[in-house]
Order: sequence, then structure tokens, then C-alpha cells
Amino acid sequence: MESVNIEKIVEKYLEGMTTLQEEATLRNYFTQGNVAPHLQEYQPLFSYFAAAQEERYTKTIQLTPKQSHRKNRYWLSIAASVALLVSVFVGKQQYELYQQKQEAERLFSELSKGLRLISTNLQKGEQAVATLYTYEEAVQKVTE
Repeated sequence: MESVNIEKIVEKYLEGMTTLQEEATLRNYFTQGNVAPHLQEYQPLFSYFAAAQEERYTKTIQLTPKQSHRKNRYWLSIAASVALLVSVFVGKQQYELYQQKQEAERLFSELSKGLRLISTNLQKGEQAVATLYTYEEAVQKVTE
């Protein structure tokens, strides 16, 4: 009768459905030494757990201290300073390029304005010369 109950608990154990009390029952049954012949294949499993539970680690463990956060903070501040310097340098260059472009556009607009003024005056002079030319032609026709 007891072996039938143990068989059911072993099946539950293999499926991962046992409680802690049922596992303790299995451990006690298999470590007693009085095991049914058809269940002897599971005896090494539970005897291993019993033996492993008794093992103790006796060597000392050397723990290394964690790295100080100061070193990390130190390198982080250096990296932030370098990033700030690079961004200021690049920003200054971009600003100078922007100022040069603005100055070139201002000079271009002033030059265009001056050239338009010259062009207008030349057109007025051309019209005056054309008027004189027609007047001279008219005078020559009359004198002929």
C-alpha cells in the first residue's frame, strides 16, 4: 500500500507538482534503505540530494571591493568637459560661417543696388543720346 502511495508521489515529483511535505516524504523513504525493487531506480536521485545537503564549503572566499564611484564620476566629468569643448568649438565655427554668409549677402545686395543705379543712369543717358541722334538726323534732313 505504501509503495502505491510513493509511486503516485514520484509521478507528481517528476511532473513538478509535489508539495514540500511530499518531497520530504520521498526523501525519507528513499534514504531509509527499505525501497521497493521497482522504485530503486529513483533511490540515487534522492540519496544524492541528502548527501549534497550535508556538504559544506570550507574554503574562504576572497571578495574584491567594488570600484569607487569617484573614479567613474571623475571620468564622466572629463568626458562631459571634452564634449562641451567640442560642441563650443563646432558651434563657434558654424557661427563664423553664418556671419560670413550674412556679410556676403549684404555686400551682394549693396553691389546689386549700385549696379541697378548705374544701369538706370546709363539707360537715361542712352535715351538722351538717342534723342540727340534723332534731332541731328532731323537737322541734316532740313539742311539738305
